[in-house]
Amino acid sequence: MEIPETRAPGPCNVEEALTQLPGPWQPHRLASLNDHEVKVVSLPGEFVWHTHPGTDELFHVIQGEVTIQRRDGNVVPGPQEVFVVPRGVEHCPVPTEGAQAIPIERAGAINTGDAGGDLTSPLRELP
Repeated sequence: MEIPETRAPGPCNVEEALTQLPGPWQPHRLASLNDHEVKVVSLPGEFVWHTHPGTDELFHVIQGEVTIQRRDGNVVPGPQEVFVVPRGVEHCPVPTEGAQAIPIERAGAINTGDAGGDLTSPLRELP
């Protein structure tokens, strides 16, 4: 796997980055570190059930709550909380209205994992 160059030569304002997103569930790279990407994404409504077989996924909730549905029970991180979905665990994020979160996962991870479908989106760069 090719490791991306580190992005974010200076501080990045998360709130400003979130206002630049063109649409829902379209991840944009905020920064890269080692072999992981820090992303910003707009979170309106329920996502899709999916699994990331090769990587854990960390959600840092900025505001609101994101219910992480799992087959063995839901977890609901709130503002300024983080939660890690272990690799291979099927999950479906369901944010409250206005929720904002920063996902962090291994470079190259597809947002819909192994599920595919209409919400699959390539990682984009912020303008």
